[in-house]
Amino acid sequence: MYDFIKGKLAELNPAYAVVEAGGIGYVINVSLNTFAALEGKSDVMVYLHQVVREDAHLLYGFATVSERELFRHLISVSGVGANTARVILSSLSADEIAQAIMQGDVNTLKQIKGIGLKTAQRIVIDLKDKLGKSALEQDIFASSNNTVKQEALSALVMLGFTKSLAEKSIEQLFKKNPSHTVESLIKDALKGL
Repeated sequence: MYDFIKGKLAELNPAYAVVEAGGIGYVINVSLNTFAALEGKSDVMVYLHQVVREDAHLLYGFATVSERELFRHLISVSGVGANTARVILSSLSADEIAQAIMQGDVNTLKQIKGIGLKTAQRIVIDLKDKLGKSALEQDIFASSNNTVKQEALSALVMLGFTKSLAEKSIEQLFKKNPSHTVESLIKDALKGL
């Protein structure tokens, strides 16, 4: 699985981009939002999702990690394939889609070309809880020192602690002392866990 590609933008149109990396041109399917973000740039970094089918290996590219994550959530819904997810991401911004899903706004999703009532309802039902949890996790780490918290959380999870327990511990420690370094945060968290 590829995570991202960095290179020269050789070609760009609303449906796909060609990124040259290591002397090879990679055709990457993009949404209109990603197209707009890449327009006018020569050196780019695109986050990737690879789809392997019997007849093709396809790359889908995104300007942001959050757009890629939403794409991955969308393709997990029964009846929503990669191209349909790309159309959804081309019709609305990632934030608008996430907001429509979390608010249960089926009508907004239904207005997207190729999305009927049943598909819109299925998207809302399948993803409402998943996106709600993602938004909660983002809110927890949205404050300053985000990278310090994230690195400490990753380390604690790698050491075998549950993510929810580690998050609570990190938040409590950060409220007491917001000037923690990653190392001091991990050490103090280990004392309390």
